[in-house]
Amino acid sequence: MGEIICGIDEAGRGPVIGPLVMGCVILDNKGREELKRLNVRDSKKVAPSRRLSLEPKIKEFAVEWDLAKIFPHEIDYLRRKHSLNFIEAMKIAELIIALKNVPHKIIVDSADTVPEEYKRKIIHCVDSIHDDFVIPEIISEHRADDRYIEVSAASILAKVERDREIEKLKEEHGEFGSGYPADELTKEFMKKLIRSGKLPEFVRKSWNTVDKSKQTKLFEF
Repeated sequence: MGEIICGIDEAGRGPVIGPLVMGCVILDNKGREELKRLNVRDSKKVAPSRRLSLEPKIKEFAVEWDLAKIFPHEIDYLRRKHSLNFIEAMKIAELIIALKNVPHKIIVDSADTVPEEYKRKIIHCVDSIHDDFVIPEIISEHRADDRYIEVSAASILAKVERDREIEKLKEEHGEFGSGYPADELTKEFMKKLIRSGKLPEFVRKSWNTVDKSKQTKLFEF
């Protein structure tokens, strides 16, 4: 089995529509070799059809995998008190505590501009949920989804699951594009919703993009 390593990544941090999904994948030596052979890479570098075909393989070769969804109404509620980075750290802490296998280390793709600060938030959240939990080594890095196959695998599971949630919403409410604020289809869809005077639960009402220089609040649509 060798060293077992856990990778954690998210999909859907920036959209105004739909959930944020956290993926978690634990691999041993055999799993790593199998996924390297399949050329598993960061989900942003893999075509949607390829992500779909890789998803069952990742689940098959993982020692353990898990997903956590944060729906828009939860994000809106939690953002009254917490930053999005802290909300993500809370979910990561829940995923870590729920692991059935104890990994030698956990690698996370840092959402914080300061990776060490993101790690500190995660440790704080684990301690606040379960103060005697023994936390494995945590590595928090930018572009970890590019560098570590465990994190690449987690990013694919998260992205495929978010895409499923988005397709469900489109079946019910019609086409709205990617759900990202810069998408023209999303902009038009949001304008119609705002004009109707009622924003549904699948819209992040508290939303503004992470990049403050391109801040998008709902009234700007």
